[in-house]
Amino acid sequence: MSDKHTKKEQEHEELQENTANAATEEELNQVDETAEEANAETQQDSTAAELAEMKDKFIRLMAEFENFRRRTAKERLDLIKTAAEDVMTDLLPVLDDMDRASQSVESAKDVEAVAQGLELVFHKLKSVTIQKGLKPMETKAGDEFDSDLHEAVTQIPAPSEELKGKIVDVIEKGYTLNEKVIRFAKVVIGA
Repeated sequence: MSDKHTKKEQEHEELQENTANAATEEELNQVDETAEEANAETQQDSTAAELAEMKDKFIRLMAEFENFRRRTAKERLDLIKTAAEDVMTDLLPVLDDMDRASQSVESAKDVEAVAQGLELVFHKLKSVTIQKGLKPMETKAGDEFDSDLHEAVTQIPAPSEELKGKIVDVIEKGYTLNEKVIRFAKVVIGA
C-alpha cells in the first residue's frame, strides 16, 4: 500500500507543481500582455504626439503660404499702379506741349509754324512711347496675313492674282509692347 500511497502522493505533488507552473505561466502571460498593452499605449501616445506635431506644422505652413499669396498679390497690384504712374509721368510734358499748341492754334496766323509745332509734339510723343517699349508693327499691302499679328476686318476680291490671301489694305496700325502684341493691325484681305 505504501507504493500506492507513494504513487498517489507523487501524482498529487506533480499536480500541485503543474498547477503552480500553470499559475506562474498565467501570471507571466498577464505580465507580458500588460507590458504589450503599455508598449502599445506608449506607441499610440508617441504616434499621437507625432501626428499633432505634423498637424501643427501643416497648419503653420498653410498660413505661411496664404500670407505669401496675399503679399505677392498686393505687390503685383502695386507694381501695376507704379508702372502706369511711370508712363503718365513721362507723358505729362507731351500733354503740356499739346496744351501750348492748342493755345497757339487759336491765335496763330502762320499755319506752317503751327504744323511744325504739332510735328514736334508728335515726335516727342513717339519717342516717349518707344522708350516705354511701344512699337508700331510694320504692316503693308502685299504682306502675308498672320492671325497672330493681324485682325481681318473684311475680305474683298483681290485686285491681282498675287494678292489672293494676302493683305490688300491696312486700316489701323498694330502695336507691340515689349514684343507682345497689344493691338492687332486691322487689315483687309484679298480673296
